[in-house]
Amino acid sequence: MDTKVKQETKSEIETKPLGIHGLESLGPYISEQDNAKNFVYVSDIPQLCKDEPCMLGVDEAGRGPVLGPMVYGIAFCPLSKKDILKQLGFADSKQLTEEKRDEIFDEMNRKDYAVEALGWAVEAISPNVISMSMLRRTKHSLNEVSMDSAIGLINAAIDAGVNIAEVYVDTVGPPEKYQAKLKAIFPKFKITVAKKADSTYPIVSAASIAAKVTRDHALKVWKFRERPNETENTFGSGYPGDPTTKQFLGEIDLVFGFPRLVRFSWSTAGKALEKKAYDMEFEDEEDTKSNQKATYGSEKLSKYFSASKNENRKRNEYFRDRCLEHVADI
Repeated sequence: MDTKVKQETKSEIETKPLGIHGLESLGPYISEQDNAKNFVYVSDIPQLCKDEPCMLGVDEAGRGPVLGPMVYGIAFCPLSKKDILKQLGFADSKQLTEEKRDEIFDEMNRKDYAVEALGWAVEAISPNVISMSMLRRTKHSLNEVSMDSAIGLINAAIDAGVNIAEVYVDTVGPPEKYQAKLKAIFPKFKITVAKKADSTYPIVSAASIAAKVTRDHALKVWKFRERPNETENTFGSGYPGDPTTKQFLGEIDLVFGFPRLVRFSWSTAGKALEKKAYDMEFEDEEDTKSNQKATYGSEKLSKYFSASKNENRKRNEYFRDRCLEHVADI
């Protein structure tokens, strides 16, 4: 009986979803996600964050690179515990070394005093989703993608029971317009949107570190669908000025272009494709049958006034009832 109980316990552990409880578990968690889609992770919510009024910070990482995800992060803690932010050493994550960011991230998920009062969440926005949003017919700009993510994460914190009182956001676009937009959505919160908020407000810096460390490790564990045997980072930081990234962007499949790691909507990627890749044309099945070209994705108006030579199309009931027939093609 004892053996059976142990086996069941082991099985429960094996099937339990992965969580992030420090730097060591961050990479394995990310590697389990589908990198062609977005994913959201919300940390355990400290009871203090439910019981007491909290401040919440919002920031992003990876907005500018030509490849990899853009990650939005939030962090929250009770107003009465803001000294914890100083104790952990939060500062603008861009001014810290990668090693220091990793160290702080690990401490905020392991130290008892941090875990009891500080929570966080991230959304990793896939480069595939960014490309599709910016290249679709009704374009969704990067600013709109960013704002949607920030609003979604704030709502995720609300749904998790966080008692939000104040919100601090590193701006996207004009801060006044962004602040008015957020105020209209969250009228009960005190909202501050500012440039370089990550270097002014420690809670935004905490969000920045959560976002930056998540993006760094997402690149480290990136799995190529197109290159399953590639196990090492051969693409660099993703910034166009990085020599390793430049070399990676020069390795183009002449038909399919780049793997999904690359943001096809970036001009850097587009120009590289124009120089080397084959020009491709794709016809819809309907276009092939009727031998009519589509304009802006729509069929020619004349198609509805003349029957195709290749198919015997039944005339509309309106014309049949009135014995009306075509006498000339338009």
